[in-house]
Amino acid sequence: MTTNKQKREGAVIFSEYERGSAIKKALSMGRDDILFELRESKLKGRGGAGFPTSTKWMLVAAAKAEEKYLICNADEGEPGTFKDRVLLLEYPELVFDAMVVGGYTLGAKHGVVYLRGEYEYMKKSLEDYLEAMRKDNLLGNNILGKEGFNFDISIFLGSGAYVCGEETALIESMEGQRGEARNKPPYPVNTGFMGMPTAVNNVETLAAVSHIVVKSGAWFKQHGTDKSTGSKLLSISGDCKKPGVYELPWGTKISELLELVGAENTKAVQVGGASGICLSRSEFDRTLAYEDAATGGSIMIFNENRDMLKVLKNFMEFFVEESCGQCTPCRIGNVKLLEGIEMIERGEYTFSYIKKLKDLGNTMKVASKCGLGQSSPNSFISILDNFSDEIFNNVNGGSHA
Repeated sequence: MTTNKQKREGAVIFSEYERGSAIKKALSMGRDDILFELRESKLKGRGGAGFPTSTKWMLVAAAKAEEKYLICNADEGEPGTFKDRVLLLEYPELVFDAMVVGGYTLGAKHGVVYLRGEYEYMKKSLEDYLEAMRKDNLLGNNILGKEGFNFDISIFLGSGAYVCGEETALIESMEGQRGEARNKPPYPVNTGFMGMPTAVNNVETLAAVSHIVVKSGAWFKQHGTDKSTGSKLLSISGDCKKPGVYELPWGTKISELLELVGAENTKAVQVGGASGICLSRSEFDRTLAYEDAATGGSIMIFNENRDMLKVLKNFMEFFVEESCGQCTPCRIGNVKLLEGIEMIERGEYTFSYIKKLKDLGNTMKVASKCGLGQSSPNSFISILDNFSDEIFNNVNGGSHA
């Protein structure tokens, strides 16, 4: 199943791991001991939201219900992100072992991988891997001889909607509904898939869980910073000599990352994909961390030859296309931001109107129902703020009115 031709190196995720070892270790521990190690590790969700994994698992484990579910969010729809694909194709043992551990810890019998629609080509190989786990008694009934511990994993294929990366829209999709975010509360931890307690975890988060169970939470938090423990997988693309998936400790500076991947004459770095923030040269000393420049994993590099207005237009066209249309701030707001970009292109803008559009973007952040509308204005605001001289000096027209 492995397709990687070079050895990946990293202190945490890409460190040594033996298939099945987390399951064996977990079954020798009490459920409370596993939850303690997760809390000790300070692991936060790697999908971008950064919610403490131990808190999510504790809430589901404590819930009283006939059924519970663990869902692996493998939607990975953020532009510029491809790290989860690498984990599923090349390190499936990390992800699936952690799901079994999760089933044991939460008291769940069913695990589901919500696989991005564009990753359909991976489905058969993943199912073949799961079948091999069943043959080795790592999945199914009485796993590894643990009487009464029954857990299995299935794969659900999404339909290519960006909004289904949001956990409640994902659950709606799995239930056969239109992929739209639910109102919160209630939260999935008590009212999730089919109304039952559900833990939804990113692929990378689960991969970290396997290492934590085997090597301890104390080992995990030796890496990174105090508030951002462990490492981060980064999908690095754009104007650099060595694009790819890298594992770097939280706390790494943008400038250090650029040197590592052979980026030259870099003008801008988009941290967090299209929904993230765009940093200029003056900010390259900032660090990748939840407390500074947080990211779900996408890093896009732009050199001096790139037209930042075209970059911004590309991002906003994407969000206009992907908005589910459920809430007004996102449905109308993204269209208005794109119209503002087109006005700049034609030289028909006024600076006062551009300011109003930035204000609209800030309103969208607090008024939109889900993460799409809450984060889509990030690029608009940060690119216009950080590259205003380039953008407004390169177009004809405009007014300060």
